[in-house]
Amino acid sequence: MSIETQQNTTANICNRVHPNCVVCSSTNSKGLHLEFVSTNNGGIIATFQCDEAFEGYPGVLHGGVISSILDGAMGQCMFARGQAAVTVEMTTRFRHPVVINQEATVSARIKRSSHPLYILEAEILQAGQVKATAKSKYFDQSRLIDVSEEIL
Repeated sequence: MSIETQQNTTANICNRVHPNCVVCSSTNSKGLHLEFVSTNNGGIIATFQCDEAFEGYPGVLHGGVISSILDGAMGQCMFARGQAAVTVEMTTRFRHPVVINQEATVSARIKRSSHPLYILEAEILQAGQVKATAKSKYFDQSRLIDVSEEIL
């Protein structure tokens, strides 16, 4: 599947399955508005910069927001494959603080798949340093795509 096709597939599924997502929806007024892009290796990537509204400790991005960004990236990775999946388990490792008001990048990739279960990994980089990593198990829920078509 070409990158352009992956982008269209991702946007289509995302808009139908969770149109008001706090991580990736452009219409959620209180959201993060991350724009994910497919990569040549089948993964996804997004650049972001969070302000004080998402702060935990002074000058530091809240750990829950970090986890949400990592989870959102892995979900987008599944969308890029044309699949809607839900997180069933996630482990996050916080290595260094993510500084607010400074650009960071999140990336995700599928590490292993055995339908209907998928193992994904994600990381956040800032200033060339790995700030946080996550490993997750996702369960294919393609019926969510069918259900969302019925609702619309």
